[in-house]
Order: sequence, then structure tokens, then C-alpha cells
Amino acid sequence: MAPRYRDDASGIPGAPPLAVLAPRSAQDCAQILSTLQRTRHPCVVQGGRTGLSGGARVRPQEIVLSLERLTQAPEIDPVAGVMIVGAGVALESARQAAAAQGLFLAADLGARGSATLGGMAATNAGGPLALRYGTFRQQVLGLEGVLADGTIICRLDGLAKDNSGYDLGQFLIGTEGTLGVITRLALRLHPAPRGRRVAICALDSADAALTLLPLLRTGLGALLTACELIVEPLMTAACTSQNLRYPFQAHCGAAVLIEVAGPDPDADGARLESVLAGALETGLLRDAVLSASEADCKRLWALREGCSHHLLDLPAITSLDLSLPIPAIPSFLSDAAMLLVDQTAPFVFGHMGDGNLHYILPGKPDTQVLVRLFKLLARHGGVITAEHGVGLDKVAYLPLCRPDAELAAMARLKAAVDPHWILNPGRVLPDPLPAGPPPDP
Repeated sequence: MAPRYRDDASGIPGAPPLAVLAPRSAQDCAQILSTLQRTRHPCVVQGGRTGLSGGARVRPQEIVLSLERLTQAPEIDPVAGVMIVGAGVALESARQAAAAQGLFLAADLGARGSATLGGMAATNAGGPLALRYGTFRQQVLGLEGVLADGTIICRLDGLAKDNSGYDLGQFLIGTEGTLGVITRLALRLHPAPRGRRVAICALDSADAALTLLPLLRTGLGALLTACELIVEPLMTAACTSQNLRYPFQAHCGAAVLIEVAGPDPDADGARLESVLAGALETGLLRDAVLSASEADCKRLWALREGCSHHLLDLPAITSLDLSLPIPAIPSFLSDAAMLLVDQTAPFVFGHMGDGNLHYILPGKPDTQVLVRLFKLLARHGGVITAEHGVGLDKVAYLPLCRPDAELAAMARLKAAVDPHWILNPGRVLPDPLPAGPPPDP
């Protein structure tokens, strides 16, 4: 069996699957899942395999259910601003189809070329645009999917308002394929911004970045599209390894990348310049570099994306995807540095505007180190995953941020639609029973 079906981007090899099944429709998927329920055979769902939590990694005796053939081309209604599209279509393809109609799909990820829309809905993906537009859940007006028992649900009418009973489409979003398989989506489209401006700013510390954020919100309002934090020495290391030009005259403690986008590029850019000029005058910013063209925008974003590329090039890392109340970020970073002082020096960056930090530890630290770090996170009001999901790798840590009663309620929902726990078993929730061979058909 092709090695590419064994795992995702988390870097831990999986087992060879017993088989790979690739449905072309919801009906195909329903037949597969109803058969697997009857035979009690476990399967793992795979989209673009760009996940970082082991959700698509194959365990022994599992069958792969691949969405690679669910590639119905985007059908766009420009009046309603809705796209109907197959779950196996890559994000970048969908964005390009929307742009060709003068519309905008408000989602973006570094893995845009291979991340699939079904997987993004299943994990409720975030990314830098979540600050302005919300997570992927907010982009989904409806979907077609198949529950783990083979039941097909189809809510693709794209109605902005529909209170006719339970929203079964939203029921599947963010559940990481444990309750059902998404096969098609109705996605919300926005008018395409006429232009954007990007700035990268030097600050003394992450604390200063938290002081900057309310000034940006007040001064820029709905124009503020992204607000990304990079804590040194990460940007310096990324510039060196990725052959990027360091943007400032002198090195700083932290950097914030800001993007604004709207209907009037000149006015929007002037507004951004005014806000940053005020922050420079007060000494909150040490330096700032603003784009003057779309090429400049891409060059400045390359600094932020270069951080991810640099980390992925390291021999081994442990990537933690943390969500915190925004005011708690400085105190958490300080307390975490104290906790790890004799262990390792982390790399930190992320989506400051919504409290999502990517906290990267070089190497593979001891499990107890992670437990102490996650307990510290919980004391600061945070949770162990913001946008990458629980998958296989974080199941053991989920009780640190979710009460037992809530975990038990999740298990009851799972059992209701997947009585034999055949769909993505061991992901999000632990296996309910000891593993054993399935019964004969």
C-alpha cells in the first residue's frame, strides 16, 4: 500500500492500511460506512493529510477512507454569494474559483495548496483570517455529509436563516471525522477586497504587542484582517535559514505583522499609516515597515510564513497549538519560560488577534514536561488546541481542559451515531473498549 496513506504532517509514521477506499459521492460513502458498521471494522478518514495532531495517521488494522475523489468543481452563485464544492477540493483551488468571479473565500492556511475543504470543516480550521472572518465554521452555510451509521444528511440550500430543527451540518463541523464524513459544502463568499496593505512592526516584547492590539482594533475597525505575533529569536532564525531579509534596522524582542483590506486601498493604507504613526510617536513601536505594492505584501508575509518553513526544516519539533485569553498571553509566556528554563527554549508565533499561539519545542520533550505545560495553560484559562485539533496525539491531555461531564457527553453523542466506534476511533475520545479483531461479516 502506498506510504502516503499512512500518516499526516505530524511526522509520526502510521501503520500500513488494510485497504484504501475512495468514494466519489455521498452514496458511495454511505454504503462504505454502513458496511463497516455491520462488520465493526475501523476506518480513518483522510483529506489532504496536512493535519498536525495525528488525526489521519493510520493505526493497525484500519482501513483508509480517502476523500481524494470527492472533487466536484466549485459551483458559484454570485448573487447569493455561495459556493457549492466537493470536500476533496483544495483550499487554493476554491479561492481561485471565487476570485475569478470577483468574490472572496475568507479562509487561508500555509498548506492552502493541499489542505482540503472537507478536512478544514472537520477540524474547524482557523488561520490568520479568523481574526476578521471567524474560523471555518463561520464560512459554512450548509453541507452534505454521511453519519457514521451511513445516514446521509444534505443541507446545501445555503439559506442564511434556517431554524427548521437541528442544524445537522454544524453538528459535523469541528468533530474531526468522529461523527461523520463531510462530502460537499456550501460556503459563504464575500466581495473581494480591492486591495490590501501590510505592515510589520518591531516591539520590545510580547507585552508591548498586547498594548498595540486595542489601538489597532479601535483605529482600523473592520479593516483589520490579520494580526500575527512573532517572538524573537524565531524571526531572526527564519530569516537566516530561509534566505529572507531581516526587515528592521535593529533586532527587537517581538514583531507584529498587520494586514488591512477593504474597498479603497489608498484610504485604507492611509488609515493604517496614521495608526502606526501614533504608536511610533508614543514609543510603543520601535520600527515599522509598510508595503507599497502587492509584491511588498507578499514579501512581508513571507517573513511570517518563513517561520513555519524554518520550524518544519528542523530535525524534530513538538508543535503545540494553544488558545489563551488574549490578556493572559504575556503572563503565560513568562511562566512557561520559567517552567522550561532547565529544559528547552521554545519558538513562539501565532495569531495574536484571537489568542492562538503556536508554541514550538525543539526535539521531543518528556511527557511530564507537556503535562506541566498544559496544566499551566489551563491555569491561565487556555485550552490545548486552538485550530489543529485533538487527533490521536492530544487525547490523553484533553481532560486537562474539558470536564469529565463534558467528555462523557461527547462519548454519548459518538455512541448514538457510531454505535461500534468504527469511524476515526481513538481520535478526540479514547477507545471505549480494548481493541480486538472485528467479528466475521
